[in-house]
Order: sequence, then C-alpha cells, then structure tokens
Amino acid sequence: MISRRTILTTGAASVVVLGASYLSVNLSDKEEIFLAPWGSALKGFGDIRLNALAYAILAPSPHNRQPWQVHLHDDGVSYDLYCDLGRLLPETDPQNRQITIGLGAFLELYKYAAAVQGYRADIVPFPKGEPYPILDSRPIATVTLKEDASAVQNPLFKYTLARRTVRQNFKKDKHVSQHDLDELFRTAKLSNQTSFATTIELAKMERLKDMCRRGWGIETSTLATHHESTALTRIGAKEVRQNPDGISLLGPMMEMYKALGIMNRDKMNMSGSAAFDGTVSFYNKLIDSAAAFGWLSTPSNTRIDQLQAGADWVRLNLAATKLGIAMHPLSHILQEFTEMDDLYTEFHQEIGIGAPARVQGLFRFGYADTPKASPRWPLETRLLKFEL
Repeated sequence: MISRRTILTTGAASVVVLGASYLSVNLSDKEEIFLAPWGSALKGFGDIRLNALAYAILAPSPHNRQPWQVHLHDDGVSYDLYCDLGRLLPETDPQNRQITIGLGAFLELYKYAAAVQGYRADIVPFPKGEPYPILDSRPIATVTLKEDASAVQNPLFKYTLARRTVRQNFKKDKHVSQHDLDELFRTAKLSNQTSFATTIELAKMERLKDMCRRGWGIETSTLATHHESTALTRIGAKEVRQNPDGISLLGPMMEMYKALGIMNRDKMNMSGSAAFDGTVSFYNKLIDSAAAFGWLSTPSNTRIDQLQAGADWVRLNLAATKLGIAMHPLSHILQEFTEMDDLYTEFHQEIGIGAPARVQGLFRFGYADTPKASPRWPLETRLLKFEL
C-alpha cells in the first residue's frame, strides 16, 4: 500500500483506475505477498504517475534485479528515473548494459500505461549525459506526462499482466514454425532502431545451442560470476518474501531440498555437489529444449541503443504472450567479462554481426505451460522518499 505521506508528495493528481478489462493475474487471498504487485497494478493510487508506475515495475530485468528508483516531482506530472546502484551486476554485467536494457523496458511499459489514462509520456533520456563506462548517480531519464486524448495506445499493453519470462523446458511435441516467427515480428512492431533475426534451421540451431551450453559452462566455472548469481538466489518462500528480486527457487520440492541441506548457496558454489551439478544440468536442458532462436541487435552500443533494446525486448515479449509463444533470454554469451570474450566473438561471427553493431538480446522460443509471475518489490519501495 502506498503511504499517505507518499501520496501527499505526488501532487495529488486525479485518480484514474485501469479497469478489469485488462488481463488479471487472478491473485487469491492465499497468494504470496511477493506476487501482489501484479494484482495491485489494476488499482488506482491517487496519482496518474503511480498508476502507470505500477505497470512499469513489472518489466523484465537481468536476474530480476528491478533496478529502478523513481523521484517524483511535486508538479504532479513528472519524475526522474534513476538506477539503484546497489542492484548492479558487476561480475556478469560489468558495463551495466543489461541493467540499462531493463530500465528501457521499464520506460516502455510506463509509456503504454500512461497512454491508456489519456496521457503522453515525454521521455528525455540521460538529461545530464550518458554515463560511461558504468552507470552513476545521474538520472536515466526525466519523464513528464502531458494530457493527450490522442496518445497512441499500444494494443499489446493489455497483455502486460500475463507477460512471463519462461524458465522451463519447452514442449517437445509442439514446434515453432517460420510462420510463427514471422507473425511474432509483425505483431511486435519493433522500432526502426533495432533489428530482429530468427532461425529454426537445424544445423544453425545446434551450433547456437552448443555456444549457449558453453557460455553457461563458462559462467558457472568462473568463480566471480557464478558466486554473483548464487548470492542473488532466493531459496524457498521465506527468502523470496525477504528479497523479492534475484533468482527465485520456489515450490515444495525446493523447500524439502533446503530443509535437508541439499540446496543452499554453499552447495551451489561447490563443484561436484548435487546442487551445483543439478543447476548446470537444469539450465542445459532449458537450452536443449529451444524450438527456435531469435536475436535483437542495434547498430551501435550507446546507452540510448540499450534503452531502445529494452523497449523492443518488452514489445517482443508482449507479442509472444499474445501469440502463446514462450520466450526466454539466454544472456551468457553476450556478457562482457574477460572469460567470455572468445565465445562472444564467435557468436557474433556466427550470426554475421560486427562492431559497432552488437546483439543486445538472444532468446529461445517454444511452447510451454504458463508459469506464475516473478516476484516483485511493491511500488512504494521503488520510490525515493523526500521531505515536504
């Protein structure tokens, strides 16, 4: 629940409640609190920005870090978006490229949610300059709402609450056709700043699967990168309640493994343990189940490019949701730490993309049952507090 003090500092704009015509996640009273933000997005918060931000916080982000921080201005219509520098991934994402992509997805969903309220979101990216080589305390964007009855509404927005990153094996008996991929591209309506390519060609698929398995092997065998991921793994519902971000391992079997001491962070870091070997094997099976691959690239690799890649990433994900296609990013071979350099180069050569262009996202596609939503921090925890 948004606090009364927070509402008082927002400028007290008019309430616009997004109606139940938008897809619901059907949260019951027994659902875990860490899934509540998916249902809370359907409520009004007394401020047009908060109404839209309730959807923006549902954006995908690397390791589900949810790196957004929002400073609401007292004019009631604008805010600054910052990156929470305590949520970076310095080992697996040393240049903060993936984090920036997540922030781009956040801004895109905000824009859609504003439009259905009758407002246009004017976004000024990096108003104090693009931060390089890593993100810093400067704002990612300044966003201002302008009342505009003609604001373009994206029909894919209604799939926001059903959007998922599907981290499970895809069905072996249901294949992704070229027609499916062509329809995905037409439905997503990506920007002119990005390119999207796909393949279902068997020999190329096998080469890409091999690279993805090797990339996963490099990440898990490199202590710094593997330890970063295990440190952010939340094992069991209690840990997820305490920190509803990171990599969540949930379910009765996981609770049992944790109680028996089979699954914990120390064991996950121990090569040869059941926890370590099981983690490696699980992800390799995800890779092997891919029915198609697709990749999103930009002509250069500026921070603006990365924000746009995030916007198009979430468009693809919403389009896939509409079409019933499961989508899962495979980020390992795109990471910029030293041990991944050779494979990073090999992958870009395989798909024929060279500098200054670069791939911003590699995805596996297939069909799968819809999983539960990923945990989220409540909206009020993403707002920077300040005194009146």
